[in-house]
Amino acid sequence: MKGLCPFHDEKSPSFHVRPNHGHFHCFGCGEGGDVYTFLQKQEHVSFVEAVEQLADRIGYRIDYQGGGTTITRDRGTRARLVAANAAAQRYYADQLRTPDAQTARDFLTGRGFDSAAAEKFGCGYAPAGWDTMTKALQGQGFAFSELEAAGLSKQGRKGPIDRFHRRLLWPIRNLGGDVIGFGARKLFDDDNLGKYMNTPETMLYKKSQVLFGLDHAKKNIAKAHQVVVVEGYTDVMAMHAAGVETAVASCGTAFGEDHLALIRRLMMDDSYFRGEVIYTFDGDAAGQAAALKAFEGEQAIAGQTFVAVAPDGMDPCELRQESGDSAVRDLIARRIPMFEFAIKALIRNHDLDTAEGRVGALRDAVPVVSRIRDVALRDEYARQLAGWVGWDDVGQVLVRVRGMARKGGGKQKARGTAGRTRPEALSTPPTARPLPNDPRLWAQREALKSAMQYPAIAGTVFDSLPGECFSDPSYRRLREAIADAGGTASGLGGATWVDAVIQAVDDAAFSPLVTELAVEPMPVEEDKVPQYISSVLARSQEVWVGSQIADIKSKLRRMSPGGDPDGYNALFGDLVALEAYRRSLLEQAFEPGADAV
Repeated sequence: MKGLCPFHDEKSPSFHVRPNHGHFHCFGCGEGGDVYTFLQKQEHVSFVEAVEQLADRIGYRIDYQGGGTTITRDRGTRARLVAANAAAQRYYADQLRTPDAQTARDFLTGRGFDSAAAEKFGCGYAPAGWDTMTKALQGQGFAFSELEAAGLSKQGRKGPIDRFHRRLLWPIRNLGGDVIGFGARKLFDDDNLGKYMNTPETMLYKKSQVLFGLDHAKKNIAKAHQVVVVEGYTDVMAMHAAGVETAVASCGTAFGEDHLALIRRLMMDDSYFRGEVIYTFDGDAAGQAAALKAFEGEQAIAGQTFVAVAPDGMDPCELRQESGDSAVRDLIARRIPMFEFAIKALIRNHDLDTAEGRVGALRDAVPVVSRIRDVALRDEYARQLAGWVGWDDVGQVLVRVRGMARKGGGKQKARGTAGRTRPEALSTPPTARPLPNDPRLWAQREALKSAMQYPAIAGTVFDSLPGECFSDPSYRRLREAIADAGGTASGLGGATWVDAVIQAVDDAAFSPLVTELAVEPMPVEEDKVPQYISSVLARSQEVWVGSQIADIKSKLRRMSPGGDPDGYNALFGDLVALEAYRRSLLEQAFEPGADAV
């Protein structure tokens, strides 16, 4: 099957799927793999999540078991918790339309969000009753133990009660789109339980590993290679309403390493990170502290980390209300590098019009600059620091920064060189992909396609081809992987055979070539495939035999018939036999029906 690729924009279809093999490949962007790979790339989920989603779709139960301290998870329980959260979200959304939820609706409209925006993000309202939601879901067949495990209900003094009361709710979803928890905002002054509440930690909800809005933003993040990190639910809604559809927010905790790991999965380009992480910090002391904290943890992607600060300390939601959608977009467009923001935040604490102030600014900023692990970037910021402070001797600042980096940076340097590889090196795959239309490699490519797609037909003839038949390193490596997987005579076929070869290759960067050859169409009709494969394999053998003939002729030219007549005659006999064999191969290679040859 052939169609437009979902992973890149194209007008001519180059995305191929072979259902009998269970694999896909796009000849435009190079993406390829099996059904799990497709779901991982399309939905931006892990392998485990892809398996779980597919299991849900076909009603298959998965039992998780592990040794030692590993927790055994029951798939049936997880599915029930997901279903309970989904039912709760529908219940709360219905409640938002009732007269009792007027305060919640006023809150949203007062911040510039209409009913469509509320519906897009699944907003809801928790009613005033102590157990109305619990009873409603119990009426749908959910046990209290399930509602409690999902963080929706809890045990009260007189029985089960709802966890949330008289609050505006936002559903929190995982990358797959499942509701796994809720964020709840205070609406009434007599509510003394804090401005915001979140679902407690459950089997589904781990606050350090979820981001609000990621279900809406994930495809745009992957496409634009950009994520905007804001602080609240309404800030996410405001960003998306203004057209910045890469915005997310952490839920009840600071944006941390687990969140960053989640984002990196969406912005990985083969083997290295590329993209922008943009924080929308306030311009006050708290925002500066947050910038410095993020500065410490962002070294691996420091060159792509930025800060956007709204005027007058406004958050994105307030900025949109005050100045409109264009102001929100301009805020992101005016982002500045994280390093620059952090360094300037320190400098602002000093009076640069005085000598004492300039010296104090350098004392505060030099240690920060020295912690930049990228040597070239560190030197550049040292030069900029001198200019920002107004220090005439740029070389003196450079010396101080480099000296401090050497004094305290032995361990940092080791970490920096071990954990950071030059992007240009990482962006080059370890195995170069041969050009599909290279005429010199045509026979090699078609032979490998035959072995991948029709192993039973290619059979022992392909297996007998020596590695020397494949002059391209990538094609030779695939030939070796086919042999390591048991050869075409192994009896495997379809998806099982393709997977076996991929496992034999054991290289993620090389796998796309395997799937590419497994789905690339043959240039003949289905009924002519056996004849075509015989022709291709004969052609591959003929090329190799031709190289052997050339070697023998070269040796004969260097030999004297009179000096070693027996050796000369034996070698000449081999040449005659190979020439005859080559002619027979040429007859097979160019027989009728093999027009593509």
